[in-house]
Amino acid sequence: MLPLVAQRVALGLLTLLAVSVLVFAGTEILPGDVATAILGQSATPEAVEAIRRSLGLEEPAALRYWHWLAGFLHGDLGNSLANGRPIIEQLDFRLKNTLFLASAAASVAVPLSVGLGILAAINQNGSFDRIVNIVSLSAISLPEFFIGYVLILLLAVKLDWFPSLSAISPEMSFGERLYDIALPAATLTLVVLAHMMRMTRAAIIGVMSHPFIEMAFLKGLPRWRIIVQHALPNALAPIINVVAINLAYLVVGVIVVEVVFVYPGIGQLMVDAVSKRDVPVVQACGLIFAGTYVGLNLLADILAILSNPLLRVPK
Repeated sequence: MLPLVAQRVALGLLTLLAVSVLVFAGTEILPGDVATAILGQSATPEAVEAIRRSLGLEEPAALRYWHWLAGFLHGDLGNSLANGRPIIEQLDFRLKNTLFLASAAASVAVPLSVGLGILAAINQNGSFDRIVNIVSLSAISLPEFFIGYVLILLLAVKLDWFPSLSAISPEMSFGERLYDIALPAATLTLVVLAHMMRMTRAAIIGVMSHPFIEMAFLKGLPRWRIIVQHALPNALAPIINVVAINLAYLVVGVIVVEVVFVYPGIGQLMVDAVSKRDVPVVQACGLIFAGTYVGLNLLADILAILSNPLLRVPK
């Protein structure tokens, strides 16, 4: 167990290192000049040169990357170019909001999708299975922004049940925050629900062809008991993987949803930073997104190894 977990952790750290290089290089090759973007087109060459020196843009790219990565590892993300404030202060409130939204959506999507997947496998090729498949395929085919705008039109504009904008604040109570994020949470739930449900159904049906399942049928056990007690435990590894991937999407892929509902999360912050060419904020958001995605996938690998003894044996 320990060598396998250590290997997964080492691969995750190497992946994060490679992603940090890509994030830094991607912001470096953006067209235009940061100093000119900050001062405006009417800035004098002397002023542009002075601000380039103050930002350290005269140093080689490799040296700037090393300083940036070392600062990130020590918790120093630098200052925003747009307002001069420390980036860590801006990320604190925004990251909590994004995690709150992702947690609210996951608390509904994960149990609901696994439950529907089990019911679809129990009623394989039945009317319930067909209806769930049709609805899930329709949900997968629609992009997030379209689902969000449809929910705004129906539930906010037509019925006036929920607010169209999710402008939450620290002063709001827990119930008020849940009420304000109802529409973005519902959008995220509909987006990830179908994928997790279909993968749960497919994983269980894949296990149903094994000999020990046939033996359980020959003993006269009911189908629902065979699936819940015998098939589901052996299908946990792929289910855990797909749940982890979709949980990572709930944190990393919320950018479009946050923009649609003007939600004050880290995705909205990243979009605003890109429009203002606030490179340090973009770099910090990108690396946080990458760390979240890699960390959740690493956790899924470890849980899959713990749940399935066959994965502990080297091939």
